[in-house]
Amino acid sequence: MNKKQSLDNSRILITGGTGSFGNHVVDKILKEHKPQEIIIFSRDEKKQFDMRNKLHNFPNIKFVIGDVRDRSTVKNVMHGVDFVFHAAALKQVPSCEFFPFEAVKTNIIGTEIVLDAAEECNVKKVVVLSTDKAVYPINAMGISKAMLEKLMLAKARNSNSGTVFCGVRYGNVMYSRGSVLPLFVEQIFNKQPITITVPDMTRYLLPLPVAIDLVLFALENGENGDILVRKSAAATVIDTAKAMLDIFNHDKGIKIIGIREGEKMHETLVTSEELMKAEEYDNYYRIKNLSTIDYDKYFTEGKNTSMFPKEGYTSENTRRLTLQETKDLILSLTEIQAVLKGEKATIH
Repeated sequence: MNKKQSLDNSRILITGGTGSFGNHVVDKILKEHKPQEIIIFSRDEKKQFDMRNKLHNFPNIKFVIGDVRDRSTVKNVMHGVDFVFHAAALKQVPSCEFFPFEAVKTNIIGTEIVLDAAEECNVKKVVVLSTDKAVYPINAMGISKAMLEKLMLAKARNSNSGTVFCGVRYGNVMYSRGSVLPLFVEQIFNKQPITITVPDMTRYLLPLPVAIDLVLFALENGENGDILVRKSAAATVIDTAKAMLDIFNHDKGIKIIGIREGEKMHETLVTSEELMKAEEYDNYYRIKNLSTIDYDKYFTEGKNTSMFPKEGYTSENTRRLTLQETKDLILSLTEIQAVLKGEKATIH
């Protein structure tokens, strides 16, 4: 599908559109395409006010206050929409861990409401945004995102509307809200030690523009039931912390606080089971989910294979960044560059 054919003159709805993803994807779409309208749907009026001021020269941006938990509001805003990016979610592990039913209401029930409305309004394509924490989930946020994926797959399997439902899955987006780099910056400016969990813990490091490219790639190329996964390098938390000490010439050192409830030593982006049905490309995996599944046969038929992978694609076995590579990657972030210039970096 050609980019201009897919986005020019189209109406695009972004749920949770005032967050990190929404702000940056809108900027990219406006630079590269000519959409008829982009609808920013979220419940935070302050963020909408700020985003409206930033984009006041673009009359094709529409702001709608609403919550994905509200079925009638979501259906009303969905009429006439061509494409949906479903980014609305509760994303922070601690918030979801202490208030799990809030995660259920937003990440699970809210997703079902968005998918239902898209189906009823004959949207062309829906791309849902998921996370590495949805894979082998051990915390409430990951469990709720795993259910988001399952809801998308069920809709892709059962819908006769012609709407294409697909998703993306990626690891930690650097300098997004709740990520570790803004915390490190705050600790550095407060002249405190940088706190880390355990030194050997690994995490994928993904700049936000790369995550946005994956979502736009899914919009252009994703087929019904696909989950597209961006390959990503990883680093240990100790190297990430050391890189920040070097970048900011911080002399207060590092404090180890230990692994916390709901955290893993290493994250997984593709399970060993999913690798059996995934197509691998240079920069991403395409997990195909709708090939031959049949509800009745599911109970009686399996698949013989001697090629079952022993492990999935994880932050432990992906390409490991050296300390210098980690430092270079962090320095490439516009937010870090802004902080080094004495400016305030925006955390969406």
